[in-house]
Amino acid sequence: MTVLQTLPRDVAAFTGREDELEHLTRATGAGEAIAIHTVDGMPGVGKTTLAIRAANLLAPRFPDGQLFIRLHAHTDGQLPTDPADVLAALLASRGILPELIPRSLEERAAMWRDHAAGKKILLVLDDAADNAQIEPLLPGVPGCLVLVTSRRRLVALDGASPLPLRVLRPDAATQLFSRLAHRTPTPADASAVTRAVLLCGHLPLAIALLAGRLAHHPTWSIPAFTDEFAAAQNRLGELEAGDRAVRTAFDLSYNDLPPTRQRLFRRLGLHPGTDTDAYAAAALDNIPLHQARLELRALYTDHLIDEPVPGRYRLHDLLRAYTQTLTAQDPLQDRNATIRLLNYYQHTAHTAGLHITRTPRPGPTTKPAAPAASPDLKSRSRALSWLRTERSNLTACVQYAALQQLHTLSITLTAALTPLHRHDGPWDDTLLALHRTAISTAEHHATPSEYALALWDLGDLHLAQGDFPQAAQVLGQALTRYRALGNRLGEANTLQCLGYLHHVQGDVPQAAHLISQALAHYRAVGNQLGEADTLQGLGYLRRVQGDFPGASQLLDQALTRFRALGNGLGEANTLQDLGRLHLAQGDLTQAAQVLDQALTRFRTLGNGLGEANTLQDLGRLHLAQGDLTQAAQVLDQALAINRVIGARHGEAKDLQLLGSVQHASHKHEAAAFLLRQAAVLLKSLGDRHGVAETLNLTGSLLIDMKRPQDALDTYREALDIARTISASLDEAHALEGAARSHLALGAPGQALLLLRDAETLYRDLNRVPEVDLGL
Repeated sequence: MTVLQTLPRDVAAFTGREDELEHLTRATGAGEAIAIHTVDGMPGVGKTTLAIRAANLLAPRFPDGQLFIRLHAHTDGQLPTDPADVLAALLASRGILPELIPRSLEERAAMWRDHAAGKKILLVLDDAADNAQIEPLLPGVPGCLVLVTSRRRLVALDGASPLPLRVLRPDAATQLFSRLAHRTPTPADASAVTRAVLLCGHLPLAIALLAGRLAHHPTWSIPAFTDEFAAAQNRLGELEAGDRAVRTAFDLSYNDLPPTRQRLFRRLGLHPGTDTDAYAAAALDNIPLHQARLELRALYTDHLIDEPVPGRYRLHDLLRAYTQTLTAQDPLQDRNATIRLLNYYQHTAHTAGLHITRTPRPGPTTKPAAPAASPDLKSRSRALSWLRTERSNLTACVQYAALQQLHTLSITLTAALTPLHRHDGPWDDTLLALHRTAISTAEHHATPSEYALALWDLGDLHLAQGDFPQAAQVLGQALTRYRALGNRLGEANTLQCLGYLHHVQGDVPQAAHLISQALAHYRAVGNQLGEADTLQGLGYLRRVQGDFPGASQLLDQALTRFRALGNGLGEANTLQDLGRLHLAQGDLTQAAQVLDQALTRFRTLGNGLGEANTLQDLGRLHLAQGDLTQAAQVLDQALAINRVIGARHGEAKDLQLLGSVQHASHKHEAAAFLLRQAAVLLKSLGDRHGVAETLNLTGSLLIDMKRPQDALDTYREALDIARTISASLDEAHALEGAARSHLALGAPGQALLLLRDAETLYRDLNRVPEVDLGL
């Protein structure tokens, strides 16, 4: 008797997979060759369900038979089906008597191809092991369609069209859960359902098992049920019903692996981060790089890991949980594997960090052995790319080391990450908390040098963020410790930071004194990078002090040294300062040219802070040129970048300049709003010089708004701050503004006295008043 239809029943609750189903139902056997489609994916992803749904929809196109054959590559307690036995069953289904069926595999395959010739047959081969099991079962001429499901990527099956099946989309996952639980979630239940399917990793088998439990308890609330599942110690144990279980599905795939691949698979679950590459896998498993690559590719082929981007591999959340149940059997070896991984990351991150900083950094006091294999990070671009790619993994490793009380690794990993933190930001509370943890750990478990370095790193990050009081406190502690250690490099680095801190707070003479000390230390230890950095800093300060020739000489020296060292970041910063110098000298054309060069360099280097600072300078330039539209455009760009990276001081200066642009555009209310924002932020950061400068700008705005008394009060406030911090230029501006206010109030005599005081200060600073008051 001929059997034409053995397809299993379709699943009523089939959900999602619209694109995949359309792909399969477009398949026909009418081409020049037999149509073969493979559906592959991880255990429990719904391969068989999809194939059955597609086959039932396609059945009318294949009147000569629709056959479903289980090949049992992953059936508990059963060996994979022998293709010879399958062929015997196929031939019998076509009415061939058993005694007429040949004995050899080759002869049976030939007879099957002969019987299938000229017919339209749909053949579903479910749970295939490999190409060798499938090939003998394929019809030999067009007209037939073969759908194959497998947990492996059947790369050796010639002519097959692969359809890798991923987990469900979140919306389809929640829909499947609701259907199988026979619930219509209320709006209050929606977030619980979303959370439940997320805990299942959007894996259909896991969702089906969890929803099935809920379906049998109609009085249970979905939020309570989800909370219970989330709190379960053994989440995989919750996902089983009778002979169906997620863990069993995983076991069958894991048991198929050779021992060495099993070991690597287990250890991938030890990785504290979310993904890995061959270098990290080699460190974890203590195997050569080429072997790690081969094993990762094999695990990918078996759908036990995914490859979201080329060369980077990731475990599904439930597979990660599964590996952790396996590694519990060998805690000592697994701890050693994790330490090897952390050592690899610390060593490689430190090496990469040296390429992206313009400040000399000491190496760790406790140096782990160099890993057997590490990526080529000899260029700045490669180093920065690697650090950015691995940032989340490195952060996870820091947190893991702290949790496991691996104190030295916790401290040195944080230090190794600092150049990236300083380069990219964002300088938010999460980042600063990471460094505070390193300091509290280093205080009790690190060498004195490592503790001092942790203090300096945190102080420098506070400085970048614009939190000047905290920066002063932490950097002061670092300086004390470096001096006690006699560590002149560390002392020089800290003096350099403190010099910048004093500058932004308005004490330029003290800033110059501290940076000059730093220069002497760098020269004493022969550190050329530090020397170049301090020459640039001193050139910056000379410009602020009005010594333009001295500033030009120092900046030229710094530029030459940075270029000789091949330090692109230092070169870009120095070009920016040269642009500022040309701007201060009134050479707007040359300023624009040099600032554009700096901007291009910063963008090429991927340095957001430098890009934002240069855009800010270009905003000043366009404002001086009277191009208010262009000024607003570049300042808006700078503001957006500074907010993303958490550079609050840069944000405040952007707001201040945007206020000036609005003032010049006669949009007085908008200008007042922006200047208020800038003043509040600068005050919170402890930048009294910035506050005085903003108050002076606000006073000028109030004069133009015909509010001379408010302007006078504002200028007096600016004057008090300027005198307190010895900011002579801000003091002169405040005196000049107060004179304008008195004149508007009808007190020319008082105005004249104040203007004379202002003129005295301007002469001392080699400046002239901004406005001729006609007195």
